[in-house]
Amino acid sequence: MSKIKVYLRHYNKANLRKQDVRPNWFSYENCYRSVKNADVDLIILLDGTKIDHHFQFDKTDNVIEYVGGSDAASFKFCLEVIKSSNLQDNDIVYIVEDDYMHCPNWELILKEAFDNFNVDYVTLYDHPDKYFLTMYEQLQSKLLHTQTAHWRTTPSTCNTYAGKWQTFKKHWDIHMKYCNPQYTHDGYDHTKFVDLWRQGSNLISSIPGYSTHCETSFLSPLINWSKI
Repeated sequence: MSKIKVYLRHYNKANLRKQDVRPNWFSYENCYRSVKNADVDLIILLDGTKIDHHFQFDKTDNVIEYVGGSDAASFKFCLEVIKSSNLQDNDIVYIVEDDYMHCPNWELILKEAFDNFNVDYVTLYDHPDKYFLTMYEQLQSKLLHTQTAHWRTTPSTCNTYAGKWQTFKKHWDIHMKYCNPQYTHDGYDHTKFVDLWRQGSNLISSIPGYSTHCETSFLSPLINWSKI
């Protein structure tokens, strides 16, 4: 049975970021609560210290403090923690940014994807930009379904995604490459997945989404996230 290992990347002063683009129901604690449940192993990677972070995690949480100071440094530290986690090849590694809200039972949907498809990476975020950006006007996707959800092949996602540990090992050099400052820029997560795709990798996204990036213009469509 595959286990889901969630690595939740938090910045201790995240409440200072992107306040002008957040929906009014948003909070980092709501996102944290939405991803936490008894069926997954949760590790919280806190860039900074608990002293001045923006809400209290549960006392039983596994919180690892470090000093990163940038998204690239944070992601590199996350990879280092994953590598030291004594994972089995079939364990599902789910890297999550701190501003992603999840629907109930998201973990069941994620497992369905890996149980039903020979897929490298999975995102539960149904990117709205795939529907309106000019660069995607000619995008063609293959449609799939499991018992509970529909899925589409997609060229890229953000830095919230899942893969089995054996897949991360196979593509380790690419993941590490995009922690190098020379490759980090706005949208470098997209560039990383394009690179992975060129190496023969694949990625699917659930439709509708079972998670969303919490920016008003980029919410996964068709879900009333305020009720979640």
